Amino acid sequence: MPHDILEVHASECGERTIDNTMNDTTELTFMGNEMNHSTQVTYMNDDWKTHPDAVRAASLYTQEILSLHETGKPLLMSMDLRLCAQEQERELINFYKQRNVEWACPVKCNLQGDSAVGEGVTRHFFSTVLQKLKYGFNLNLGNTGVTCLFEGEPDHLVPSSAQLLIESDLFLVAGRMLGHSFLHGGTCLAGLSRAFVHVLFHSSSDTATLQLEDCPDIDVRETISFLSGEVSLTEDQYSKVLELCLAWDLPGPTEENRRWLYERLLSHAVLGRRTRQMKQIKQGLKDTFVWPLLTDRKDVVLFPKESEDLCTPEMLLSCIDWPNESNNSDDDDDDEYPAATKKRIAGFLKQFIESGTCFKVLRPQ
Repeated sequence: MPHDILEVHASECGERTIDNTMNDTTELTFMGNEMNHSTQVTYMNDDWKTHPDAVRAASLYTQEILSLHETGKPLLMSMDLRLCAQEQERELINFYKQRNVEWACPVKCNLQGDSAVGEGVTRHFFSTVLQKLKYGFNLNLGNTGVTCLFEGEPDHLVPSSAQLLIESDLFLVAGRMLGHSFLHGGTCLAGLSRAFVHVLFHSSSDTATLQLEDCPDIDVRETISFLSGEVSLTEDQYSKVLELCLAWDLPGPTEENRRWLYERLLSHAVLGRRTRQMKQIKQGLKDTFVWPLLTDRKDVVLFPKESEDLCTPEMLLSCIDWPNESNNSDDDDDDEYPAATKKRIAGFLKQFIESGTCFKVLRPQ
């Protein structure tokens, strides 16, 4: 069996029946807890590996993966807009926590409480998923108002070190969300630390270029920064550095090990405390079949920089406070325009935004 097919299906597929033909066509029988169907597929070729353009290579790869599963059982993504934000997000998380799912199968999206249909609904789902990954879920986990899976400054985001999130397999969910969105043409997660991305795909922290801003904990960052210069530590600074070193099983600071200790503390703060999160994200990407592409084509971008982030129509629509009929009345003398006129104008604006394409978010330099 070709190496590409094995890479793509080894993690999910069970027993297979193979009938070789002259045109390299194979019949695969997928066996899982939630599916048992047959489909005619062709062997993957290596065009995506050799194509000079990374965007085109990614498109070739995803098209082939999707074609391998196009006759599979569709995945139904449903969200009830009549529920509160917390319940909607629980539905999303529970969907991506399912086991034995072929994430490359066709997607059917349904918004309960909304008459919208078509590709716009699918784009809305994936835009919502990426927004929640980047800015947090409105779930009260660990006595916090917003549960953020990623924390830190723009272009220096790293997975949260909260044990509750790790034990709940939420980073596995995050990996599946990222891979699923990428596979079906959704947006990507922007602003991750370059060092974290490097280790995620290259598995080597020794060659990662770390920056002090990659450490999301301000107190820890300040303590580590004491070792960055050549000025002698004060008694208070020495005490804080020593306390951090002992907590992480490292020797205390001396003039000889100062630079080495700075690098070790920073590496542990950014990467060492996020090993399990990295494994879960990687497994989620493997579950959605995008891992071979990301490891073989290093030029394919799954995590763009913040300056390269794209704003989708769905993101913009979700930020607009639309006129509500219950809050408007034709008898209100204070309104310059009647409710019907406002609703019609809002409908034109919504249609204009929905027909637009992704655009870069402009930020002050």
